[in-house]
Amino acid sequence: MLIVGVSSLALILVAGFLVSAKSWAAYPADRTAPGYSTYTGPHPETPAEGPWVVRAYYSDPGMVAKLAERIEPWEVNQALGYVVLEADTTDVLWLETLGLKVEVDELLSAQYKGAFSALPGQTSGIPGYPCYRTLTETYQTAANLAADYPHLVDVIDIGDSWEKSDPAPKPGYDLLVLKLTNAQTDQAKPKLFVMASMHPRELAPAELATRFAEYLVGKYDLDADITWLLDYNEIHLLLQANPDGRLQAETGLSWRKNTDNNYCTDTEYRGADLNRNFPFQWGCCEGSSSNVCHELYHGPAPSSEPETQAIQNYLQTIYPDLRQESLDAAVPITTTGIFIDLHSYSELVLWPWGFTTSPTPNYEALETLGRKLAFFNDYTPQQAMQLYPTDGSTIDFAYGELGVAAYTFELGSAFFQDCYTFESAIVPDNMPALIYAAKSTSAPYLLPAGPDVISITTAQTTTIQGMTIQITATLDDLRYKSENGALPEEAINDGEYYVDTLPGSAPGFSIPAPLLP
Repeated sequence: MLIVGVSSLALILVAGFLVSAKSWAAYPADRTAPGYSTYTGPHPETPAEGPWVVRAYYSDPGMVAKLAERIEPWEVNQALGYVVLEADTTDVLWLETLGLKVEVDELLSAQYKGAFSALPGQTSGIPGYPCYRTLTETYQTAANLAADYPHLVDVIDIGDSWEKSDPAPKPGYDLLVLKLTNAQTDQAKPKLFVMASMHPRELAPAELATRFAEYLVGKYDLDADITWLLDYNEIHLLLQANPDGRLQAETGLSWRKNTDNNYCTDTEYRGADLNRNFPFQWGCCEGSSSNVCHELYHGPAPSSEPETQAIQNYLQTIYPDLRQESLDAAVPITTTGIFIDLHSYSELVLWPWGFTTSPTPNYEALETLGRKLAFFNDYTPQQAMQLYPTDGSTIDFAYGELGVAAYTFELGSAFFQDCYTFESAIVPDNMPALIYAAKSTSAPYLLPAGPDVISITTAQTTTIQGMTIQITATLDDLRYKSENGALPEEAINDGEYYVDTLPGSAPGFSIPAPLLP
């Protein structure tokens, strides 16, 4: 327990930093459209001749990497030893030759082959899934936030989708980033960049990112933590990273790639996998495919896709390049900024590398923050390569090219996640994790290694200049997820409080504070 006396009206206590406990279960209260329970209605018949959604049970984890060279796993259940994936007759025979036991999931097979249809009374949202805004509704929300909160929200056009940039353009879309910060605080600010639904069939990420934006601006000037976040940090949110593909997914298609018709032309398998198209270690390590019709097709060249180019260029404008080319080169521990790529599904928090089992040179710090983030959403924390190989991915680019602390959240338990699970689990579990990330941006390689301040109280409800007040704070160094390993446990020896300032800033002052058991 930390007890300090302070004679000032403004105080920030930092020992690690404060993360307030909040309840998210009822958020947002105004989204009351029908259909907020697990869908149990009729499904189309299971395809008689495939492709099917199957569970393939493995005995050796090395089998996962082998099958991922040919088929993108939807889910890797390490505890029960199976993967979920889409397979046709030839794929099933191939899986069996690898020694895997294969079972067809009839419900999922039917669900992923049926078109979406609106629920009775549904007037908004993706048909059958009213908790998820459509692409058009998401863009309208972004415009509304900018109009309603002009001092906090800026909408930035960072580039075009493939359909808009094609020489014979279709309507297409802009890729829009919401920049959230108090524009009236003129100083250099650390940055959190969050992008969502790069794979369009993953419905939950875009909605979570949109609700994160709504929560932050809605709580400004009402919540001290959020007000501080937006005063002294920047939050950059790419709500829809693959808008062309999202339109396809909104019909019920299991669409993963962009819609670039130069590859696997005029089929439902056209396009490139944007999360294999980034230039860092592109196509290096059997973590993508050169087959144009494959779900993991990495494109004909690094950064060949306009969506990749837009994201890459924008990241390079907001983050300095602080990492040398050598894979063994660490970035300074004072590096600021965090990158998060929201995907679904599997309930994971992943960090680089994805292309090799070797640890990054900043591995200990990346793992520490990853385990802290997993404490909040109760997901499994692990290096990305522990799942299966990936190359040309977003998080490897963000860290490997720029030195930014980078993570992937794999949300929930399905691509077309039911609304009940989204509302009752994904939102309340992941919103605090995103806020913790935002609070870590000033020193992501340092702050998470220290204790968290989990409560601050004072007996005084009002103060006047010169008055002495007593502040009591509780610090905790055990708020991390220990699955797949653990962090060193250390005694908390001291803390500091900061008056009228932030750590490392001026004016203001800091004072060591006595620590009581």
